[in-house]
Amino acid sequence: MEKFIRRAPILGTFNIEIATKMRRRRSFKERMDFVKVGKLDSELLEKIVFNNIRFNREEVLVRPGIGEDCAVVDFGEYVLIMSTDPITGAASEIGRLAVHINCNDIATNGIEPLGLMMTILAPKETREEDIDTVMKQASYEAAKLNVEIIGGHTEITEAVNRMVISATAIGRQLKSKIIKSSGAKVGDRVVMTKTAGLEGTGIIAYDLEEMLSSTFSREIIKRSKKMVDSLSVVREGVIGGKVGASSMHDVTEGGVLGALWEMCKAAKVGCNIYKDRISIAEETDKICRFLSIDPLKLISSGTMLITISPEREEALISELIKNGIKASVIGEITENGAFLIEHDKKTKIQPPESDELYKVI
Repeated sequence: MEKFIRRAPILGTFNIEIATKMRRRRSFKERMDFVKVGKLDSELLEKIVFNNIRFNREEVLVRPGIGEDCAVVDFGEYVLIMSTDPITGAASEIGRLAVHINCNDIATNGIEPLGLMMTILAPKETREEDIDTVMKQASYEAAKLNVEIIGGHTEITEAVNRMVISATAIGRQLKSKIIKSSGAKVGDRVVMTKTAGLEGTGIIAYDLEEMLSSTFSREIIKRSKKMVDSLSVVREGVIGGKVGASSMHDVTEGGVLGALWEMCKAAKVGCNIYKDRISIAEETDKICRFLSIDPLKLISSGTMLITISPEREEALISELIKNGIKASVIGEITENGAFLIEHDKKTKIQPPESDELYKVI
């Protein structure tokens, strides 16, 4: 009996050590299964989101897909266009951002959005004035776009540690004029409006102003902040729809390169994109160099990619410039393989990963 009494602690310790090692292995495996910050990459999106949507209705004309910005529901002569997106990567100006990133998706169908629904989740100790500021921002921007805020939900919750806004925008389009992200055709020109990294530059300037002030002039920071005034692509979307764009895709997480890859994936085509034709603002270039991030992979609401036939290319560029919208042809659609060309070097454009913004915010 005495022997067993002596051994019991040893066996107990041994079992505890084994259990601890097993827990460590499990926790390591669990850590390996953690997904990166930001929107899910295309592989995971198809594997664990799209593959779990198993029921379809005949009224739904456009369903979830890589690169597709909106759902389209049949209502006879007209269709309902819908899109939803959250604001999670910014602390400032989130009311403005929530309006534009959702309305921009509707514009990729060549139409103006008409309504917006907003859900605001705010952390404990949020002040009335904080919510008031967000709603003032959202209301002001929506009115500028001729969009009504038609519903939503506002809640204080311990589930978030900073304010999160999720919104859904809706629009109406003639069924005969639906424009899909998957509409790009071989031979089409690829047109980009404004500059790369637009939204990301504005967010960084607001949220990291104190840090940037030690290196950059007040004028550069001021111009960077002003970029959030150019986040809407509704005008270029409507112009693209009128001129006859084959597809449109607004540039969000993953930046210009991510949006190009998604557009090609949706249409099952490739592209040749010339790096020296992609416009990057001086402020964006300097801030990205300082923070060691890639402006071509930086979130860029306010930038639209438009594919259009060579015959209509000139008309599109002319109409955009006439309306004060900077635009340039950055490449063309090919049969397969998405490539970024710099001088004589061709680099394959990879699927978008976690946005560069999350490296610094």
